[in-house]
Amino acid sequence: MTPAPAGGQGPALPGNGATFAGLRRKPAPPRPGLLAAAPARKVRRMADPRSPVRYRDEIETPRPEEAETIERIIAAMTRESGVTAARCGHAIRASHAKSHGLLKGELQVLEGLPPELAQGLFARPRRYPVLARLSNAPGEILADSVSTQRGMALKVLGVEGERLPGHDAATQDFVLDTGTRFGNADAAGFLATILALEQATRMPQALKSAVSGAARAANAALNAMGRDNALLDFLGHPPRHPLAEPYFTQAPIRYGDYIAKLGIFPATPDLAALPHIDLSKDPDALRTATVAWFRQQPAAFEVQVQLCTDLDRMPVEDASVDWPQEESPYRTVARLYLPAQEACGPVRRRFMDDVLSFCPSHSLAAHRPLGSLMRARLRAYPALAAWRRSRNGTEAREPGTPEEVPD
Repeated sequence: MTPAPAGGQGPALPGNGATFAGLRRKPAPPRPGLLAAAPARKVRRMADPRSPVRYRDEIETPRPEEAETIERIIAAMTRESGVTAARCGHAIRASHAKSHGLLKGELQVLEGLPPELAQGLFARPRRYPVLARLSNAPGEILADSVSTQRGMALKVLGVEGERLPGHDAATQDFVLDTGTRFGNADAAGFLATILALEQATRMPQALKSAVSGAARAANAALNAMGRDNALLDFLGHPPRHPLAEPYFTQAPIRYGDYIAKLGIFPATPDLAALPHIDLSKDPDALRTATVAWFRQQPAAFEVQVQLCTDLDRMPVEDASVDWPQEESPYRTVARLYLPAQEACGPVRRRFMDDVLSFCPSHSLAAHRPLGSLMRARLRAYPALAAWRRSRNGTEAREPGTPEEVPD
């Protein structure tokens, strides 16, 4: 679903000890049955971490009217999808409609994780095949001059453990965006944003591009003063390279016995140093840059976890609160390795854009999304994906191996 404005520039990119030797120019050769992988290393333990809050069901406190609010969200986003489907002649995603990169890779859970980090999917060292999708936030196919926030969705294959009701495949999805927090506190706030965006969908693209340019200039001025504004960042996100961005779940998830937010950060200096992209000439500039990168070299990211250590300062029901990193920093639990490949070929693009879905409800019970906003996502994502497939005459498929995804 279309994310509301989210703010925050994210923590500093990992540096000390994060570089894989020779990663940029020479990806490791593939091992039988697995994609090429960068060398694993043990996680660095943090001195005297604050005690994380243990998960319990009572942490979530839904409002009595929440179910009705979520139904209204689904109805509004379905109407919006009808508008874009009529425009495109084809149903597209209700959010993150435009993809920049469609990738196969590997998730490498690190050795030596302390008990509070060795949870759920990350409980033991292991390598998992993954599918990754890089995208823009809006539920429209727009020129990249409409510079909004970005997204990264991961589908981890071959996972084991109890799954959420209704999810039968051995997959775990994580849906992330740029910005450390969501722009709305809860489902009610998100509904108000969606109703406003319904009107914006009908605006001409030239006007959207002008609004985005003005928001980007104002956002840059605020950032230069060490400040940020959620709305300005959503409408006028800096023209960073998609591989130079950190991505966040923004709202919390269950992390085994605990509660956490996830972040994915560029792991090598060459990614973090990628320059801004000129969005004025190529309407698909972000895709062009992503495809060009993966034709020449791989990319590596660190998967990090921010544990909840104080429910007052790190609330579960208010997704708009930025959890203070001075109290609970992001800590590395895994590596995401994406080898050199053709990142957006037409056959793979049709499959990953039209057949595949990335849903928070595709989850282990150990990583169940938490809070009002996430409960809305748990219901809205499957409903909207089903509408899109019905409109296009396609069937849902959850691949068991990367080879099931055509190239």
